[in-house]
Amino acid sequence: MSKIRITKQFDFETGHALYGYDGKCKNVHGHSYKLSVTVIGTPISDSSNVKYGMVIDFGDLKKIVASEIVNKFDHATVFNKNTPHIELAEELKKREHSVILVDYQPTSEMMLIDFAEKIKNRLPENIQLHSLKLRETGTSHAEWYASDQE
Repeated sequence: MSKIRITKQFDFETGHALYGYDGKCKNVHGHSYKLSVTVIGTPISDSSNVKYGMVIDFGDLKKIVASEIVNKFDHATVFNKNTPHIELAEELKKREHSVILVDYQPTSEMMLIDFAEKIKNRLPENIQLHSLKLRETGTSHAEWYASDQE
């Protein structure tokens, strides 16, 4: 049976700062991110299965990405936990702001690597993550492809 790719898009708002950067992005700022998640698999061929003909139910994919990425990152601020932004992060947490501390520079590129691992760990065995696209602005995005990782 043929392999099919399906894609679902997600939107979330996230703030971040790039410590040590030589431009404006060293300041705390935010983006309206658009994340496209593409998986690949073979459509279910068992006609008695309620998901017959689907690679994966879009709703099931949505649950995975929402729980691992969107619900955590939406309206949160992301800082590298190894930078002086940690003081700002602690102050924001005291004021009940959502803060995520990561062990990487929170660029779109590094966020995609993190997102790919989180999503891959939750997909059913017969479904593979094919690619991710993270649009930071209307004119800028980063992409991750499974085929590039081998």
